Amino acid sequence: MRWLAAGSLPGAAAVLAWLYIVRPETEALAQTIRKALGYALFVSAAANALYPWLARHDVVAALDLRNTGYGRIATIVLGTALGPLVALTSVGAGAIGVVVLTLLYPALLARQLIGTDIVHAIPLTLLAGLGHLGMGSVDFWALGFLLLGSIPGIAIGSRVTGIVPDWLLRLALAIVLTYAGVLLLSR
Repeated sequence: MRWLAAGSLPGAAAVLAWLYIVRPETEALAQTIRKALGYALFVSAAANALYPWLARHDVVAALDLRNTGYGRIATIVLGTALGPLVALTSVGAGAIGVVVLTLLYPALLARQLIGTDIVHAIPLTLLAGLGHLGMGSVDFWALGFLLLGSIPGIAIGSRVTGIVPDWLLRLALAIVLTYAGVLLLSR
């Protein structure tokens, strides 16, 4: 989580500063990024669905970068891409972060992927949210409705991840990622 944040927080801050200073037309850029993220979500969903097969055939162990210098560097680099994407497109840090963590650390249990991603999203979305708040680009009615739904959802989801088997969490994650990819590509 720290390696991801070491890249994502400075990356998000840099993009927020650029948005504030330059005030570019970001809609076209955001559309292109959303399309690329949609396809990345499909790849992540497939990786989650194939995880049991990959684990049985020692592919997961070969790809696991957790305890290597390459893993730290790759996580920081991908965090540097993640931060600006979240600050620029508002595509949830969770959806993108799970992709990054799944690709870099396939041996992590689903609950570890989800927990790490959620904890990492806290400072990243706080920074991006405060940046957009400062620029006046927050709709408080929409924010209120999002919080009304998401806070109970988080409470329920965090309890469920502790009791649901890993294979079922991975399947659910693959379904959600596929759905998110479809939504991104249909915009």
